[in-house]
Amino acid sequence: MARIVVIGAGVGGLATAARLAVTGHEVTVFERADTVGGKLGRYVHDTPAGAYRFDTGPSLVTLPQVLHDLFEATGAKLDEYLDLVPLDPIVRHVFPGGATLDSCADPAEFTARIGAAFGDRAAADWQRLWRRATRVWAASHRDVLRRTIDSPRDLAALAWRLGDLTAIAPGRTLRGVSRRHLSDPRLRMLLDRYATYTGADPRRAPAALVAVPYAELAYGGWYLRGGLGTLADALLSRCLDLGVVVRTGTTVTRIDAAGGRVHGVRLAGVAARVPADVVVANVDALTVYRELLPTPRRLAGLTDRSLAGFVLLLGVRGDSGPAHHTVFFPDDHDAEFDAVFGDPGRGVRARPAVDPTVFVTVADDPTVRPDGHEAWFVLVNAARHGTATGAVDWRRPGLAEAYADRILDVLAERGVDVRNRLVFREIRTPADLDAATGAPGGAIYGTAGGLLRPANRGPAHGLWLVGGSSHPGGGLPMVTLSAQIVADEIGPAWA
Repeated sequence: MARIVVIGAGVGGLATAARLAVTGHEVTVFERADTVGGKLGRYVHDTPAGAYRFDTGPSLVTLPQVLHDLFEATGAKLDEYLDLVPLDPIVRHVFPGGATLDSCADPAEFTARIGAAFGDRAAADWQRLWRRATRVWAASHRDVLRRTIDSPRDLAALAWRLGDLTAIAPGRTLRGVSRRHLSDPRLRMLLDRYATYTGADPRRAPAALVAVPYAELAYGGWYLRGGLGTLADALLSRCLDLGVVVRTGTTVTRIDAAGGRVHGVRLAGVAARVPADVVVANVDALTVYRELLPTPRRLAGLTDRSLAGFVLLLGVRGDSGPAHHTVFFPDDHDAEFDAVFGDPGRGVRARPAVDPTVFVTVADDPTVRPDGHEAWFVLVNAARHGTATGAVDWRRPGLAEAYADRILDVLAERGVDVRNRLVFREIRTPADLDAATGAPGGAIYGTAGGLLRPANRGPAHGLWLVGGSSHPGGGLPMVTLSAQIVADEIGPAWA
């Protein structure tokens, strides 16, 4: 039995803690916030009509089997804790000109919907792309998503089949795959969107990210009744039942790692070290390497930060009956990416996109809003917070309010005007996410998307990293898989 400290009670930290505790380890979780969940945040706004409840982080469960496996591995059943609701459509896409396309978990049905909306050629294009995505997903799931990848050498050493390499197309971009396979510009827009799910610019993101839409569209999209924040409650319950000690409101200020191995952690306001044989860091890899280790370290790729998000939480009167998720695309997708990512190489600063893609989530769930009202979560891609060329100072006076007005105007221009039905609006900028979760600059996924992210194995013996900024990447299923990878590597008999 090892003494294990987990830094951070996000999904990755709690999932790792539960898996380690069930094998007999002594596990303590330290979380600097007063609540668990990390980026799986929640917000409640009370009004005379009743309470509005928002998920301020993820709004969709994909690859639900990953969560089923987690709960079964810790001696429970997912259905005992959570109510998974399948979504159809998974996402409603609204394109310039008003055309719509509803995605679903039936590949044949989705292809038929493409044909009905955009014609037979578009449907045939998508079928060819889908065959490629299937090969990439199979190779990624087999060789990448369930094992440690510590370096480019590890990727190169994998026994890739020739067909896998052809589909993965090392050196090519997702945009390149889009242009090669898809003739309809609306389908290209749809594919580009999946790069942003990993925090990346599709014009520079690897072609292998074609596996992202495969995972969503093959296995479905799901909602948790009561909101996705209920997952944090369920994971906390599992941890406590297994004897994990969870201490919120407790900040870890340093990882003691003298002599090439960890010895424990230091807490704010506490003189004595908390001893540990193993430390699992469920915080951004950039924070681990630059702030928590006794000697700050450089690591390739850490400065390639993911995009952030600008969020509106809206209380809306009436029942407009939207899909659970709706994406409203702009006329000029590339202008949006130019604004969000900037071009530091040419000195082009990032800025708020004037005409952004707008992602709206409205849960058809009476537990999250008063009768006769809707709780709208509105998200646009945004540059991270900061003063560098690739960032925006979201604390600049007046900027957040002005940009919130602009987003509501954009929705109205695209046929969804809620400005006269608002009960309230709350704004969450990348600077707010930084302050609330410790994500540097409010970068949602830490490092930008790719096959190679900071390794789960840290630079000192007994130090491990989990979460969206490390391998295998961001999003609930990937974070949960990172917990499985780390727990399996530590095993029941750590030495």
